[in-house]
Parts: sequence; structure tokens; C-alpha cells
Amino acid sequence: MGYTHWPGLQQVFQIERTITIKKTGLQRHEIVYGVTSLTPQQADAAHLLHLVRGHWCIENRTHWVRDVTFDEDRSTVRCGNIPQVMAALRNVAISLARLAGHTNIAAACRHYAARPWAALALLGIQPEN
Repeated sequence: MGYTHWPGLQQVFQIERTITIKKTGLQRHEIVYGVTSLTPQQADAAHLLHLVRGHWCIENRTHWVRDVTFDEDRSTVRCGNIPQVMAALRNVAISLARLAGHTNIAAACRHYAARPWAALALLGIQPEN
């Protein structure tokens, strides 16, 4: 490439985007840059855009939910493996809610908080009677 000696670097790309804030309608223009180890033959511009959008799909569907709905960033759990275990449990809860057809995870949490047996049923646990 001639302008960097970063090992494995194959492409540098630029994405221009306009973001509209839904609550206010205000817009802002951004230019962001990315790097990849994929060659141009492995990933052309359209494929790189697809990969970036796929990343944001994961970010929006999982990490954002963990940050906002579960308030993960304010967690005081910091020792040993507990933070990873808690993140895994949150991921399981999100996945179970999505598999049950919920698109709004906050609403699903409220639903299952009021119906603990319904939450346990997602795990295949039924009450004994």
C-alpha cells in the first residue's frame, strides 16, 4: 500500500454518513475511517459496508441493550470472572427474550418481572402442581 507498515493491513476505507436524531430531527454529518486485513479481492466497497453495518447491528441489538436496559456500565461487579459471567447471563436473557418474539427487551424484562413462571418457562422449567 505504500503509506503504512502496519502488519496485516490491506485496506483503509472512509464512510460518510448523515445521522438524524429521532427525538429532535437534528442532523449531523460524519466521516469515519476503518482499517481491515481483507484484501480488495476479498472485500470490495459494498462488502466492507455490509460488514460495518453488520457490526452496528450487533452493537445496537446486544451491546446497546446491555448498556441501556441492563445499565451494565454502572455495574459495581469488578472482581474475578463475575463481570464475564454477568455479561453472559445478560446475553442469555436478551437471546431468550428475542427467541420468544420480543423486540423491545425493556418491555420484555417488565413482562417477565411480573410473570416469573413465564420467565422460567423460557428455560423449560414448569411449576410442580
